[in-house]
Amino acid sequence: MTVRLYARDLGTGTPLVLLHAFPLSSAMWLAQREGLAGRFRVITPDLRGFGGSVLGADEPSIDLMADDVAMLFRRLGIGRAVVGGLSMGGHVAMALCLRHPDLVLGLVLAGAKAGGDPEPVRRSRLRQAEILERDGDVGVLVDELLPDLVGPTTLRQRAMVYGRVRGLIQATPARAAAWAQRAMAARAETAETLRELRVPTLVMVGAEDALATEEDARALAEAMPNAEPMVIPRAGHLCAVEQPELFNQTVAEFAAALARATK
Repeated sequence: MTVRLYARDLGTGTPLVLLHAFPLSSAMWLAQREGLAGRFRVITPDLRGFGGSVLGADEPSIDLMADDVAMLFRRLGIGRAVVGGLSMGGHVAMALCLRHPDLVLGLVLAGAKAGGDPEPVRRSRLRQAEILERDGDVGVLVDELLPDLVGPTTLRQRAMVYGRVRGLIQATPARAAAWAQRAMAARAETAETLRELRVPTLVMVGAEDALATEEDARALAEAMPNAEPMVIPRAGHLCAVEQPELFNQTVAEFAAALARATK
């Protein structure tokens, strides 16, 4: 069963729906709302369980998260949108495109990889989910995941960004984080499903990303029929938070070109 997502909705023009990374919330898109709402209608939902959205009682599923977003489109009267997702948000964006292709004008995938998790990563997700459910707090994510979410340049030069990301993780409900880890562990993107993603796609990656490398981004772009890779320098996994101006400029050019092409 889908849940009603809380979403911030700013600006006018071509809709740009941005789906947040794990284990953050739509608060991570502050710089995108500020930088892009003058040109686009920027919609940033909290995925189920995060921020202002309820978790519900359903089994963990990326497909269900995508259906939540599709319901949000209908509720807000959005016909088609450029859909962007970072990390977990990228997986939800791909699922949305597969399950509701009529809603997606173009895709922006940042910090995403082709295919399901390798077995060690899947086991780590499930182990963390068990700890999150047992302890009822997100300490395991602060200890184990936070160091890999931003790049060395951010660690050295952007202490406020690092502190903000840490705060967003600490604000995440442990139950929602466990649910999302189980949902990601269960996903199974394949080369065949990626070939079905025929919409124009921009695959972005931070040059210092330790979780989804430049090689991963190029492999993802090559697996899709209509995708181009773009590397963001001096940024790690959260490239939209670490290098917001360059991220915004790249996304704005991509979305504006799609809007012109469909007029």
